[in-house]
Amino acid sequence: MSDLPFTLDQLRILKAIAAEGSFKRAADSLYVSQPAVSLQVQNLERQLNVPLFDRGGRRAQLTEAGHLLLSYGEKVLSLCQETCRAIDDLQNLRGGTLIIGASQTTGTYLLPRMIGLFREKYPDVSVQLHVHSTRRTAWSVANGQIDLAIVGGEISSELTQALEIVSYAEDELALIVPISHEFAQRETILKEDLYQLKFITLDSQSTIRKVIDQVLTRCGINTTDLKIEMELSSIEAIKNAVQSGLGVAFVSTSAIEKELQMGVIQSVKIDQVIVKRTLSVIYNPNRYRSKAAEAFTNEVLPKFASPNFNQHSIDIQHPTEYTALPLSD
Repeated sequence: MSDLPFTLDQLRILKAIAAEGSFKRAADSLYVSQPAVSLQVQNLERQLNVPLFDRGGRRAQLTEAGHLLLSYGEKVLSLCQETCRAIDDLQNLRGGTLIIGASQTTGTYLLPRMIGLFREKYPDVSVQLHVHSTRRTAWSVANGQIDLAIVGGEISSELTQALEIVSYAEDELALIVPISHEFAQRETILKEDLYQLKFITLDSQSTIRKVIDQVLTRCGINTTDLKIEMELSSIEAIKNAVQSGLGVAFVSTSAIEKELQMGVIQSVKIDQVIVKRTLSVIYNPNRYRSKAAEAFTNEVLPKFASPNFNQHSIDIQHPTEYTALPLSD
């Protein structure tokens, strides 16, 4: 076996086949012909003297050796991308790429505003936003696939040692009701009134659902006695269902600004109950930190937190812990 029995192109092809599930779709995604992909895989298997794919089924399945090579190959490709971005930084933010991660609600309603502000100042920097679950986003940050992320969920204990986790802001979850609902005219309702309502929620495994249940339980509310009318897969679907009079819901205040201004739903306060979660900025202190990431961290993040936060910035080389602060425009 030679010192380096594979090329970067072969690793890219292997990764594409694993992601797409077929040689043809991988070829399409890489803008090359299927015979070219097949030939590269054959050469790679011959050079390694081991089969990488089980060709017995309809879907291209990796063998044990294929999974092992893919695992290391992804690390190699990630370091190559990191190298290219470090070189791009020499242009002083006149190019390069910033990759930001976010959990669902944050990525849908908060990050677009942040990215818009960043792009106004640095229009030549390419910005990518990856929106996934907190768990998946945290792993991507740890692996160096994402520069930094803003998440609202809990970081798994296996990642807390690898990541720097900085409390950034508090995201309040408001109770919204249809404008035709009797509670829409009240300034506040009692905790006991919640048992009368029909709730529209995300599924029971979602981060926001778990936060709501935990806060309500701490306030002495038995969440198992709440009436769940339906479970939907997105915040937008929940807002539309509430607007249509199908029930009520807890939704992040950042997600309902437009609807409240338009007067199509109403937010109702609950006496002695505030449902909120902490948003955190996460990054890997052991990976290369691009100038674009530094600029976003120091110039954009403080503008979406309280004035107290603006007096500082997250030093991504020498991180400091901050208390949770309310979001602001």
